[in-house]
Amino acid sequence: MTTLVAAAVVVREGKVLLTRRMKGSHLADLWEFPGGKLEPGEAPEAAVVRECREECDVEVRVIDILDVTFHRYGTKDVLLLFYDCELVSGEVKHLGVADHVWVLPEELDGYELPPADVPVVRKLKARAASR
Repeated sequence: MTTLVAAAVVVREGKVLLTRRMKGSHLADLWEFPGGKLEPGEAPEAAVVRECREECDVEVRVIDILDVTFHRYGTKDVLLLFYDCELVSGEVKHLGVADHVWVLPEELDGYELPPADVPVVRKLKARAASR
């Protein structure tokens, strides 16, 4: 069975928000775009907003879908929906994440992200280079 995940690509002043996964979790200590699994009957856009609130205590507004990726991990398959999001209010707190950073797109290679996030990183770097 495929797990459906929605993630927020939040950009503030040209920098992208990354959060670090908690110890003991799947893919522990890796950096990622904030987000998580959809609840039954939940729209992906609503999941992005909820997850940002639950994990980081920030309010985001979904702008548009940015990318869709699929990855087969050893124990599960994941379909990820990445959304361009705007930070509406709040400062990042570590409610459900181990840490956070704001990084320029060209600095993303310096952070170890899950394999499913790699296509989005390429897209963000290309978008930043074209500006």
